[in-house]
Amino acid sequence: MTHHLHIALWGVLPYLVLAVLAGGTAWRYRYDRFGFTTRSSQLHESRLLRIGGPLFHYALFLVAGGHVMGLLVPEWLTERLSVHEPLYHAVALTVGGTAGIAAVAGLAVLLYRRLRVPAVRRGTSRSDRLVHPLLALVLLAGLTATFSSSVSAHHPYDYRLGVSVWFRSLFTLDPDTAAMAHAPLVYRVHALPAMALFAAWPFSRLVHALTAPLGYLTRPYLVYRSRARTTPYRHPAAPLERRPPR
Repeated sequence: MTHHLHIALWGVLPYLVLAVLAGGTAWRYRYDRFGFTTRSSQLHESRLLRIGGPLFHYALFLVAGGHVMGLLVPEWLTERLSVHEPLYHAVALTVGGTAGIAAVAGLAVLLYRRLRVPAVRRGTSRSDRLVHPLLALVLLAGLTATFSSSVSAHHPYDYRLGVSVWFRSLFTLDPDTAAMAHAPLVYRVHALPAMALFAAWPFSRLVHALTAPLGYLTRPYLVYRSRARTTPYRHPAAPLERRPPR
C-alpha cells in the first residue's frame, strides 16, 4: 500500500499537476485573458503595499532562482566548475535563507494589510483564501528545510542527492519515486503544497505572473508633444471663429 502511495504522490501527481497547469492556463487565456491581473488594491491602501509588495516579489525571484540551481543543476556539474559542496551549501544557506526570510516577511506584511484594511479584506476572493495559506505553508516549509539540512550536525540531508534526483527524473518520464519517498518529512511537506499551488495557479490571481510586460524592453519610445502656450484651447464642439473678409 505504501509503495503504491509513493508512486501516486511522486510518480503520477506531478504530471497531473502539470496537465492542470497547462490546460487551465490555456482555458483561462481563451475565456478570461483580460482577467490576467493582480486585482490591484493600491487605491485602498498604499503604505503597507509599498513595503510588502517589493519585499515579497524581489525575494521570491531569488527563491525561484535558488530552486532552479538546486533542482536542475546536478552536483557533479558544480564540482566540475570548482564549486565544491561546502561552498555551495554555504552560499545556498546565506542567500537562500535570507531570500526565504524576506519572502516570508513580505507575505506577512501583505496578509496583515489584507486583514487590517476593510476595503482590501472585502476584495478577497475565494481563490485568495486557498492560495494565501498554501503560499505561506510552502515558504515556511522551504525555509525550515533550508536551515534544518544545513545546521543538522547528525546525519545532514543532501537534497541534491535526493529531491533533485527525483525532480530531474520527471523530465525523463521515469520518476525516481524512492528518492523522494526517502526524503525527510519537511521536504515532502514542502513539495505537496507546492504542487497544489501550481494546480491552483491558473484559477487565481497568481496567473498574472505569466503576463510580465517584456515587450516594454524592445518597443520604441512614445513621443509626447505639448501644446504651444500661445494656442488657446478650443472645445471640439465649439464653432470655428469666422474672420471678417478683407
